[in-house]
Amino acid sequence: MRGAEKILLTGGTGRLGTALQELLPGLIAPSREELDITDLTSVERALERYQPQVVVHAAAYTDVARAETEKALCWKVNVEGTRNLVRAALRRDLHFVHISTDYVFWGDAGGYREDDPVGPVRNYYALSKLAAEEVVRTLPCYLIIRTSFRTAPFPYPVAYHDLYTSQDYLEVIAPQVALALQNLERIPYNTLHIATERKSVFELARRTRPDVRPASKQEAGVSLPEDVSLDVSRWQALKGVWHLHSVR
Repeated sequence: MRGAEKILLTGGTGRLGTALQELLPGLIAPSREELDITDLTSVERALERYQPQVVVHAAAYTDVARAETEKALCWKVNVEGTRNLVRAALRRDLHFVHISTDYVFWGDAGGYREDDPVGPVRNYYALSKLAAEEVVRTLPCYLIIRTSFRTAPFPYPVAYHDLYTSQDYLEVIAPQVALALQNLERIPYNTLHIATERKSVFELARRTRPDVRPASKQEAGVSLPEDVSLDVSRWQALKGVWHLHSVR
């Protein structure tokens, strides 16, 4: 973070938000009572009170399966909430960081680069996150971070052997997101993939839960992609440059 720059975080009680506060103690993370992203007036009041130079938008509706039956709530949080923050940000000189997902891609090829075409989407959650990205792109100064993470140990007894991903555990992803936030002024892009290597969800699950059983994504009850792995070469190159500068 640059000097005494103030960073306001949404979704501070979520898994990523909680981890980021532990890694970056200076973050401002208002409670939902103080900052309700679905209420424009609440958003305006919070930004007026704290006067941040950066907003990190990590709040989101993330239950992929339940979103199919709670579409109104999913849209209200992911799209209308993001729209409220963007409306308030447009009236201020700040840097907006939006946490997005690999699910914005169709997910048949894998290895997606930041500038690859997004959509069409497989499910309603993905639709809401894709729409939110497009809202953020109306801002003059923004960074969209596409990522995906799980809590450890893997929380389910089964894991999909036929869904490939670059997601990793929160303990791996959160420090990398924190590193990006600490170096915002050194990121010359408006979209960045932060993830790890391609593997199946089953392979990821076995790292922390050896007894996990393989299952097919066809059993999920919601349409899921085959391969949403992300190309992270842009992120790896940035970290390499920063490391070289730090040792000189």
